[in-house]
Amino acid sequence: MDLEIRHLRVVCAIAEAGSLTRAAASLRMTQPGLSAQLRRIEAALGGPLFDRRQTGTVPTPFGELVIGRARAILPGIDGLLSDTARAARRLTTADRIRVGSVGAPLLGHLLLAVRALLPAAELTCRCQYSPAALLDDLAAGRLEAAVLGDHPDQELPQRERVALHTLVTEPVFALLPAGHPLATRDEVPLAELLKEDWAVPRPDGDRTREYWASVCALTDRAPFTPYEAEGRQLIEIVRAGLAVSLCQATFIEVPGVTVRPLAANPLWYRHILAWHRDGPLAPYGTEILRRVADGYLSTCTDSPVYARWRELNPHAARPVAVGP
Repeated sequence: MDLEIRHLRVVCAIAEAGSLTRAAASLRMTQPGLSAQLRRIEAALGGPLFDRRQTGTVPTPFGELVIGRARAILPGIDGLLSDTARAARRLTTADRIRVGSVGAPLLGHLLLAVRALLPAAELTCRCQYSPAALLDDLAAGRLEAAVLGDHPDQELPQRERVALHTLVTEPVFALLPAGHPLATRDEVPLAELLKEDWAVPRPDGDRTREYWASVCALTDRAPFTPYEAEGRQLIEIVRAGLAVSLCQATFIEVPGVTVRPLAANPLWYRHILAWHRDGPLAPYGTEILRRVADGYLSTCTDSPVYARWRELNPHAARPVAVGP
């Protein structure tokens, strides 16, 4: 009989249990079946491994040698099996890439990068407001990658098997009705904006409103928020002249609304790319970051207000360096 890895596991199980009966139960074998297998293992190795006593089994000196070697070998074998299983999952799941995103200007660039690197994969995406829920889905393997975001002093928690990479930290801008008096200014003081009614996203796991409120409190004012809305509905409330709001710096103006920087840049937002460390995108992480960073710079150019702000603030809001 040739010795196999499973035979070493049997020997270690007997040594740990101190009894063939208990070892058989842990291995889900019958006691006679385990005894027969132990005899075959001892014959293959060339000597008895255990003394059978009324109180249980005790390793012989020869058995101590075998048990010591087995205990040294098995962790490496287990690590090898774990690593190869993850690698195999990457190969078998590379035909399906699920991407999630908060509202951010990076999603399109991420999808294009994945499609270019894995052209045969079935690519899907879904968007939601809370990055916390998307982070949970990444950690649980329900997504392969995601665009996330957070704020200063409100960083997303590190999660096992999830790689988080900051792409850029950029300022938050004011979103105004096109005919609003503040829209004529090059930049808007936050204290002036707080004199207006606000339209804000509903409270969610990203703590955006908590962050806004904490910064606004430094001006001794709190925003009056009679309108809760997101996306297109929020823009329509602002367009109607009912409220002001805040937006990402790369937001492209549409008819009826105006984007302006906030004076002194009191509010910031961090854009993050994330993927599962054991997923099919893990080997392409550096290249994905590079492609998305290039795409982000093109988005900045397409947003005239932000492009002008970047000219006036050349050392702020630069994408992180990606690779050589």
